[in-house]
Amino acid sequence: MLQIKKQVIDSILAHAKKDAPIEACGYLASTDDVVVVNYPLTNTDASAEHFSLDPKQQFDTVKKIRSFGMKLRAVYHSHPATPARPSQEDIRLAYDPSISYVIVSLENGQETVKSFIIKNGNVTLEELSVV
Repeated sequence: MLQIKKQVIDSILAHAKKDAPIEACGYLASTDDVVVVNYPLTNTDASAEHFSLDPKQQFDTVKKIRSFGMKLRAVYHSHPATPARPSQEDIRLAYDPSISYVIVSLENGQETVKSFIIKNGNVTLEELSVV
């Protein structure tokens, strides 16, 4: 189960809306197994259909997360016009089976947030609890 503070959900939804029509992306950090901070990152692809993270920005963010005694818990990104489910590219590029992959959909003006575990190409919907 992925537990996320409500203000983090609100923040990643705002990020997705601000960056639309391109995909927004970032990291989610946790303490005591609850996501308490989101770190918006730059989608260097500037695409509505996929995202890439800037390696320097990734490294700096992971360093910051660790310096605060937190854990990198998830990667998030938005689907501005498609459902909150991993695309084939999302599945192919899922590099770490120990973290969650959160997808924010804005399809048809509806805000949906879902979390997934992706391991060896297998996708499992993860229970998401807003606390």
